Amino acid sequence: MKHIKNNDLFELKDFLILWSTQSVSQLGSSITAFALTLWLYEKTGSSLSTASLTICSYAPYVLMSIFAGALTDRCSKKKTMLGCDLSAVICTIIVLILFRTNRLAVWHLYVLNVISGLMNTVQQPASEVAMTLIISEKYYQKTSGLRSLSRSLISILNPLIATALYSFIGLNGVIAADIASFIIAFTALLFFIRIPESKGDKRKSVLSLAKEGLVFLKENPLIMTLMLFMSGVNLVASAFDATLPGYVLPNLKGGSVVLGIVTSCSGVAMIIGSVTASALPKPKDRVKIIYLTMLFALGTENFLLAFSREPVLWCFGQIIGWVLVPIMNTNLDVIFRTTIPVELQGRVYACRNTLQFFTIPIGLFLGGFMVDNVCEPFMSKYGHISILKTLFGIGKSSGAALMMFVLGVSGSLICITTGRKLKKYQYREK
Repeated sequence: MKHIKNNDLFELKDFLILWSTQSVSQLGSSITAFALTLWLYEKTGSSLSTASLTICSYAPYVLMSIFAGALTDRCSKKKTMLGCDLSAVICTIIVLILFRTNRLAVWHLYVLNVISGLMNTVQQPASEVAMTLIISEKYYQKTSGLRSLSRSLISILNPLIATALYSFIGLNGVIAADIASFIIAFTALLFFIRIPESKGDKRKSVLSLAKEGLVFLKENPLIMTLMLFMSGVNLVASAFDATLPGYVLPNLKGGSVVLGIVTSCSGVAMIIGSVTASALPKPKDRVKIIYLTMLFALGTENFLLAFSREPVLWCFGQIIGWVLVPIMNTNLDVIFRTTIPVELQGRVYACRNTLQFFTIPIGLFLGGFMVDNVCEPFMSKYGHISILKTLFGIGKSSGAALMMFVLGVSGSLICITTGRKLKKYQYREK
């Protein structure tokens, strides 16, 4: 990472405090979510029950984001973030009280996850705008890389810390750690960070403001195309996530331990990519980097896993599939922040949350459905054919290998098609 001068540290003071403390709070929240998943599975023994936790928190994010972003643009970013943080920790405290009194039920977690998801729906666009307001444009690439780094670290540390705490001190200790992380972030935001107010028309209704976000996307096809491109990438990536366990677990050289190792490789790759993204100089063509990095990632990883039979190659596939993601995210983030007027960012980022992420649950469903109901039956019936046996192997994992090949083709076509379309648009950075 490039050396940060004292003057840079002074200019980035608010960002560094906000970024570091919010990262600690996000880690605490992630630990609690993971521990609750463990508790719920122990109680129900149902994978569907645990998956429903994610659905309950994700549904408000997709369905209500457009309106939440419009609301964000009307309100103080700092007050919005403080209010959402406070609401989220209240939900956590309610879980603790119910658990301590032996009254915690499954439906309690579903309801509280919906509320927490709704708070996150409002907070996320407010946080994005706050970052724009406290960061000078010349630091966009460097700070975006740092944010990718913290997300990568959280993805690696979260299951390790959550499992350790849950095993040794139980759910009480996990929630206590989460509350402590909230106190750190809340105190820092309340007393030590100044967030300027963006110019927004508070006289307009939320519906009117939401419409303005959609109008902006209609009038800026580059931004709209990038969002739709990322929705396609998310569709393939989430289908891959659903396919990977069916590929590794039943494999003769696979199993649960190997799946854990292979999965963790993506986090390691993200850390490497995040550090690299912060250190790289300003590129000549950010748009080209976005679709070329995804073409390389979606193509090489899926095809490598489809055709290989060695865990070492699976790990290598995960690394090359994820190492460029932070570089893509960094360039996408810079384009958004420099193109979208700050007074519109809340509602436009919220539109992005709906347009870009609605394909994730669809991809998860399609990946599992295709493996179980299409690819596995196909390989069971025709897997003895020489070319299919050579390409995808034999046994139960061969159907998932075929699905990896389908995802590799689909991801490559999405990147190539979108790349041709993006060439028509001009992006000029100051």
